[in-house]
Amino acid sequence: MTVPALFEPLTLRDLTVAHRGWVAPMCQYSCDPVEAPGVPTDWHLVHLGGFAVGGAAMIITEATAVNPEGRISPQDTGIWNDEQAAAWRRIVEFVHSHGIDAKIGVQLAHAGRKASTYPPFADRHGSVPVSEHGWATLAPTDAAFDGYAAPSAMTEDQILAVVDDFAAAAARAVDAGFDTVELHAAHGYLLHEFLSPLVNDRADGWGGNDEGRMRLPLAVIDAVRATLPDGMPLLMRISASDWEDIEADLTFSSRFVSLAHEHGVDLVDVSSAGNLAAPKVRGGAGYQTGFAERIRRDTKVPTSTVGMITDPVQAEHILLSGQADVVTIARAALADPRWWLRAAHRLGHDLTWVPQYQRVSPSRVY
Repeated sequence: MTVPALFEPLTLRDLTVAHRGWVAPMCQYSCDPVEAPGVPTDWHLVHLGGFAVGGAAMIITEATAVNPEGRISPQDTGIWNDEQAAAWRRIVEFVHSHGIDAKIGVQLAHAGRKASTYPPFADRHGSVPVSEHGWATLAPTDAAFDGYAAPSAMTEDQILAVVDDFAAAAARAVDAGFDTVELHAAHGYLLHEFLSPLVNDRADGWGGNDEGRMRLPLAVIDAVRATLPDGMPLLMRISASDWEDIEADLTFSSRFVSLAHEHGVDLVDVSSAGNLAAPKVRGGAGYQTGFAERIRRDTKVPTSTVGMITDPVQAEHILLSGQADVVTIARAALADPRWWLRAAHRLGHDLTWVPQYQRVSPSRVY
């Protein structure tokens, strides 16, 4: 019987991922900002481990800060010290030992001017003051994101220090046993801020034109790639467009992805938006798949797609029609941490259940 496209393996460098249904990064805002800032907890173990048990082939962690100032909120995870790396190692080992050939990657991030904010489910919104464990933020310029405190424009020394922080975080990720690293260059966070003319109007070598705006993300790619083993793939998430001038954005994004690939990125996860407070998003099921398809066609770089992908038949169509090489699931996975087992049954594929659950008959469950 023909294997569905969703359950075909994918090889990137020396890593073979069992199938094309991956878990997208989803921030949990569940660290203790006082006693153990940035340290993942039992919540993260259960949250991520559940996806491995449920049949996910690759799990990408939430945005994990490369330094304290890079967290989106005081409750975010980090990997800037050894205590955090040790806590991540426990989670990685669980995924490897209890998933069915499950892999896990860490998303390295710096939130830039959108850092030091309250979690979305908090009673308050906007920037967290220093008195409540917040901090002063950094960005390409001193222009604030709507409703947030104004950041400080980064000096060259601060920019170079962030490059070093990404490399050091990548080294800890390797030591913790992660299978891959993803760089977060989307959603209006620091690397995306530098890429975008909507934010980065610097007049020095870190802005001014397309080459200048690409300089920091490419420097981070170079530093991280040099840190990783040659056989470990490097992934990157981008926002292909902020939904203002879509065609110009896609032309720029394709050019950037081509350069990123030359610098060592092996797959690009294509999302959108983040630099504008009220983007003119045209939503609907799979609303970002066209962006992934365009970049894949223009660059020949493997892509993943994300956003309102909930149905296995929909995911199969995306892959068969060449819109992407990987489908990443987020909200649907929260609703059903066994999504991949259900998807396999729906598509007529036999996906192995973990031994503890093998007494279940899929035909009676799904």
